[in-house]
Amino acid sequence: MKYLVTGGAGYVGSVVAQHLLEAGHEVTVLDNLSTGFSEGVPAGAAFVEGDIRDAAKWLDSSYEAVLHFAAFSQVGESVVKPEKYWDNNVGGTMALLAAMREAGVRKLVFSSTAATYGEPEQVPIVETAPTQPTNPYGATKLAVDHMITGEAAAHGLGAVSLRYFNVAGAYGAQGERHDPESHLIPLVLQVAQGRREAISVFGDDYPTPDGTCVRDYIHVADLADAHLLALTAAQPGEHLICNLGNGEGFSVREVIETVRQVTGHPIPEVVAPRRGGDPAVLVASAAAAREKLGWNPTRADLAGIVADAWEFAQTISAAREQ
Repeated sequence: MKYLVTGGAGYVGSVVAQHLLEAGHEVTVLDNLSTGFSEGVPAGAAFVEGDIRDAAKWLDSSYEAVLHFAAFSQVGESVVKPEKYWDNNVGGTMALLAAMREAGVRKLVFSSTAATYGEPEQVPIVETAPTQPTNPYGATKLAVDHMITGEAAAHGLGAVSLRYFNVAGAYGAQGERHDPESHLIPLVLQVAQGRREAISVFGDDYPTPDGTCVRDYIHVADLADAHLLALTAAQPGEHLICNLGNGEGFSVREVIETVRQVTGHPIPEVVAPRRGGDPAVLVASAAAAREKLGWNPTRADLAGIVADAWEFAQTISAAREQ
């Protein structure tokens, strides 16, 4: 099978592209490199440097499906530059759907997010929970989910939206290297490397066992497995939405302590004020993904996730020094 992976030079997209190649498929990565890295494109994939608005230039009926990861994803930036997020995440996806319709490509797997739920009314979060995003990033992803639902009903698209919680870890040559970095595990690893003096803990007075926020972490390789299963689950005229998480939460301080244990380095902490819109607990119910995709994450151990991320971070640091 032949697949187009938009945003395939980014963190999750590159790992999914690698999994597709390992499964024997033909892969084309489309990425404008605004946030991705050309060296992240896995060996064996064809690479097109371009924008998703121009997908019609490359997309044709030889493609079985599109796996769509091309989006801006910095929550803070989305608050101060909402127009950038609406233009790219929503406008770009609208153009991509039009290109798919024109080419006769009728299957899509979309990289959605837990940010579509906003402040949860109960945890673990199920797919029927109210969607009340608290920032433009989450709002744009929810808008795309609505767009896909309409495309499926009107034009027979078979689609699966996968709503991620906290993705971490590394797989082979692919791992996190955001610029700027905003995810907790790589930020704590930067402290271990001496690239950052301390890790900021945003609030230690939440109603949780140790007072810090609790989040659901999923290994990026488990996440990639779900995307391949979603390609089989996608049915014409239907839009399936599934949460992806381990169903277990780890607090900020538990993550920091795990990094200390894995790396053997002291990790100084600095308590900072709470950030607006940070829920105390975000944990997914992945029952739908298990039932409808046949997905079973096998890398739920936090220490293992951190160890993979640490190995990748050291590899990247060594490459920078050469």
